[in-house]
Amino acid sequence: MKSVWIIGGGHFGLRAAELLSGKDFRMEITVIEKAKKVCEQIKGMTFKTVCMDGITYLDNNLKTQEYPDWIIPAIPVHVSYEWIRIKLLKNHRLAPIEVPDALIKNLPNPFKGENSEIYISNADFICPDNCPEPDKICTYTGKPRPKSLYETLASIRYDDFLSIVIQSRQLFPGLGGYTPKALFKALEEITALKTAVILSTACRCHGVMNVFRLE
Repeated sequence: MKSVWIIGGGHFGLRAAELLSGKDFRMEITVIEKAKKVCEQIKGMTFKTVCMDGITYLDNNLKTQEYPDWIIPAIPVHVSYEWIRIKLLKNHRLAPIEVPDALIKNLPNPFKGENSEIYISNADFICPDNCPEPDKICTYTGKPRPKSLYETLASIRYDDFLSIVIQSRQLFPGLGGYTPKALFKALEEITALKTAVILSTACRCHGVMNVFRLE
């Protein structure tokens, strides 16, 4: 791992930056934060700070599947969906769809966000910040872990919708992200098929989902 973009400089973004900085001082870490007050507070630390909207930064600067090595979303927005939405709108019409109730009722612990997104979790409790995301046993409950959420979401079959999942992979305990390659792959698949899409980003336990139709 050589380069990381962290979208958001709040509590979770700053924690990610400090954790990564402590692991490898040779790593290129960029924190993108739109709030000027927050930017001023974190400037001068051991990582680069860019003061602008994170989605806009991704749209302007994410050009290849090879750089950066990882993207870490740390804002209360479905980052991968927003980036894909902007890219699609440049050549297509995109119609957001409320996640159907028939789909929601089959999701674990769902709740609605402010922008038609649905947040999903295998856990009905607040997970510890440093969860190592073990394969079989939950570190909080000591009970067998349910099926990985990214697998559950990828297996969805609903009407003519295509379920696409961007897997968030754990980099360190409690810290996950995805590669640019995963974003470009999802974008290419959606563009090629031009169908109704259930787009999710998920790790083993937690995820977020948006539904839309490409016209």
